[in-house]
Formats: sequence, structure tokens, C-alpha cells
Amino acid sequence: MKETIVILGASGTLGTYLVDELSKMGQYRLVVCGNRNLNEAYYQRLGIETAKIDIRQKAAFEALPTSNVKAVVQIAGVMPSRMEGYEPSLYLETNILGSFNVLEYCRVHNVEKYIFTQSHSDVAGFWNTGKAIPPDASRRLNLKGDHAVYIISKNAAVDLSEHYFQDFGIKNVILRLPTIYSYRSFSEMYVDGRRAIMAYRFLIDEAKKGSPLEIWGDPTISKDIVYVKDFTQMVVKAISSENSRGFYNVATGKATSLEEQVRGVAKVFNPTGRSSEIIYRPEKPSQTSYLYDIENAKKDLGYEPKYNYLQLLEDMKLEMELGRFEHIDEARLNYKSKQ
Repeated sequence: MKETIVILGASGTLGTYLVDELSKMGQYRLVVCGNRNLNEAYYQRLGIETAKIDIRQKAAFEALPTSNVKAVVQIAGVMPSRMEGYEPSLYLETNILGSFNVLEYCRVHNVEKYIFTQSHSDVAGFWNTGKAIPPDASRRLNLKGDHAVYIISKNAAVDLSEHYFQDFGIKNVILRLPTIYSYRSFSEMYVDGRRAIMAYRFLIDEAKKGSPLEIWGDPTISKDIVYVKDFTQMVVKAISSENSRGFYNVATGKATSLEEQVRGVAKVFNPTGRSSEIIYRPEKPSQTSYLYDIENAKKDLGYEPKYNYLQLLEDMKLEMELGRFEHIDEARLNYKSKQ
């Protein structure tokens, strides 16, 4: 009998890639869960079980398997980039109470491993230092602004998972995520509760037209840029590894400067025969800089990033051409039409 993997938050971009990879492997029985945008018909055609789960509701977990569950992957949660306006209570209800309900499900049904996606905002105080941030870095968060309650709620969920490891032996794997680069047909997010386009998607859209591209602030400022398929790789390895436990940085361990980022987008996405003019805007604010240490992921999981910056752009371009997320975008549009 195949061991079961339960994926909470499977209808988002990260969950979609993860389900695709695990399904392709064929090693596990998958139960994929979402509270919205879950195209159940699509997954059922692939022979993948689905469940509509609102993790805030304890009774909802009665729809999930009760035995032989190897791991629960919790991507589900509320985050600022998906919140229109500002309702901080949703962070507490979903990220804390919801995580407690997930962990209780793990305890009651003897789940071996709990994998949780943590925001890298928990170590924001180490950004812009030029030093690689270790996976076991102490918390250094910003307690001002619209992200404060969010990261407080995520940290509380991490602490709950450690309690469940200490008292009940449920192995907790905490994956610290910076921005995960990926392609979906929609490119909007929310900044301070207002709709905006993701910066890297804006650059790509402009480059596809051959329009000028701007480099703001210091062009040498760099950050660790990781692709969704390397995120997926790390989750898969965390599920199977006997050594996985504690914090891991989902990253590459290498930094890419802003100039490299912008010129890379032009190289990959400019139409044939048209090159974007690169315009320097030193008077504009510089990007945030961060770099992450991934040595324990290499040692414990056998993780090795497969995509450098140009390779991830090339793969994103291919994903655009394949249109492989039509099933999710269809579900998303259906959900929004009912609101």
C-alpha cells in the first residue's frame, strides 16, 4: 500500500507544482486540498484525490485519511500579497488556529512528518548585510507595518510545530521561503492591501514588447533568487529524507545583482531583432538584498539547486508557451465570479 501525502494549499502556484511533481513520481497516494480555486474535476481525471478544506474548521479534517499518512505539507495560509485591504485577524485565525488544527490532525492520526512553509520575514533584520543567513538564524523581525501581524502568526505556527515535535514526535520541517519565482497567467499581488503587479512580471511583460527597462537604485545590490521547481525539489526531498528536521532555507546560496536580473530578462524575453534599452535610475530606492546558506539542505536532503537565474527565466518562458496552468486559472475565475 502506498504511503499518503496530504497537501494543504494545493490550489496555489507552489502547491500546483508540487502536486504535478509528486504525481509524476507515482510513489505516493496524494490527497490534495484547497479552500478555493481547487479544480477538483481536473485532479480527479488524473486519479488524484481532492478535498475542500478550510483549515480554520476542525471538523473539515474529517474528510482526510486517518491512517498511513507519511507527511502533511502545509502551504495553506493567509499572506499579505494575497490580502485585499487589511484584516489582521485572518492571519491569527488561519495561520495560528489553522496550523493548530493541522497539527492536531497529525497527532491524532500518527502522521510522521509535518512540512510548513515559513516566510523569510522572520529574519528581516539580517537582510542588507551582505552576509549569508544561516537556516538556524535567530528571529529578527520588523514589528511595524502591515506585515507585522502576519509574521507574528507564522512564527507562532512554527512554535506550535516545535511543541508537537517535542511532545509527540512529529518531525517538523520548516522551509524558509523568499520570493519564489514562477509563472502563472495572472501577475497581480497586493502591496499594502492594494492591487499591484509583481515587479519581475512587470519587467518580463515590458521586455516581451521590447520596451525600455529601468534599473532602480544601486545596480550591484543582489539577492538570492530561487525557482519554483527548486522549491518543489526541496519539498520532495524533505518528505523522503530520514534526516529532515528543523529549518531549511529554500534558496540557491548565490546572489544575483539587479543589473544581472534586468539584463537577463531582456536577453530571454526580448522579441527577435528588438533589444530593450536599459535605463539607470540611481535616484530611485534600491532593492532589498539577501543571501541564504543552504549547506544543511545539501547535507540532510541531498538538495542541489538545478536552476540558475537565466535557466529559471528560460523555463518560465517555456511554461508560458505551454499554458500548463489553464486548469487552475479556470477554477480561479469560477471562484471569483461567485464572490
